[in-house]
Amino acid sequence: MRNYMKIGVPKEIKDQEFRVGLSPNSVRALCDKGHQVSVETKAGIGSGFTDQEYEQAGAKIVSSAAQAWEQELVVKVKEPLSQEYPYLNTAKILFTYLHLAADKDLTKALLSSQITAIAYETVELSDRRLPLLTPMSIIAGRLSVQFGARYLEKQQGGRGVLLGGIPGVFAGRVVILGGGVVGTEAARIAVGMGAQVQIFDISVERLAYLETLFGSRVELLYSNVSSIETAVPNADLLIGAVLVTGKRAPTLVSRELVSKMRPGSVIVDVAVDQGGCIETLRTTSHSSPTYVEEGVVHFGVPNMPGAVPWTATQALNNSTLPYVLKLANDGLDALEKDASLAKGVNVKDGVLVHPAVQEVFQDLIG
Repeated sequence: MRNYMKIGVPKEIKDQEFRVGLSPNSVRALCDKGHQVSVETKAGIGSGFTDQEYEQAGAKIVSSAAQAWEQELVVKVKEPLSQEYPYLNTAKILFTYLHLAADKDLTKALLSSQITAIAYETVELSDRRLPLLTPMSIIAGRLSVQFGARYLEKQQGGRGVLLGGIPGVFAGRVVILGGGVVGTEAARIAVGMGAQVQIFDISVERLAYLETLFGSRVELLYSNVSSIETAVPNADLLIGAVLVTGKRAPTLVSRELVSKMRPGSVIVDVAVDQGGCIETLRTTSHSSPTYVEEGVVHFGVPNMPGAVPWTATQALNNSTLPYVLKLANDGLDALEKDASLAKGVNVKDGVLVHPAVQEVFQDLIG
């Protein structure tokens, strides 16, 4: 095997997705190792990176998505959309967020292409941490409250509640389902705004850890049907922050329960890219982010960090670059050398290989 890799960085085409797979600094690190990087023109503009900056870092600017996709290793941010499916037959390795459990059509397209598809969200360390999901989870968690506060404004269709309240008036109530990275960061912002905050989780150990972070400023509750049924109707802002690695999120809030919330309350479900944990939640976009169902404002944008691309691209690259370098240096042999990276493989040689995704799509195992 030759000692360099041809790497492609296409421009993201998801609605208002301004992040980019590699920053100029990451490109320079790859080029310094002798690798060749082709970046689609204007791929980095949304994140504040010009074609000239990429060229100065050593990249070749190409004029079309096809040229970026025909490289051996393609590095993206979001999953390929249907118009990108034909390109899957030209690349050998795809490294990006995939969230296959919620997208059977993409799963089938990857299987038929014979590409090796490695998902950021399933790269897993020995201690079960998800290093490539964490930076975007931090951002999404913080944004969930930022967006929620905005859509609680009357002009945005909300109840007209100020989350922090003022002296003499109750603060808004934020209910967070899930005490992982997203839930923790959502609570951090909500507490900072002065809201009343409840976090629900099924791990007593996690709840104990959260107590060390928040003390009495957050009400920490064990998650069960009864406690959720009591809390949700009183929420001004309900945040879904549930993650089951590689699988669809479980439905924790039924339509009936949503109907008991006060008109103009807001739901933000960060788990939407894994199917969502609230029955009435469906995928929206940055162009059309909300809709009203059962009198409640729903926000279901799956690429929330795309709203802050300058921050998000750099945060993502800080975590992904070491793995991109391993793939560039060693090709698929990197999967033998790095067990964490190997766990990121969802599809390889036309076979669905990730156990959690296999459980969702048993009919595609053959």
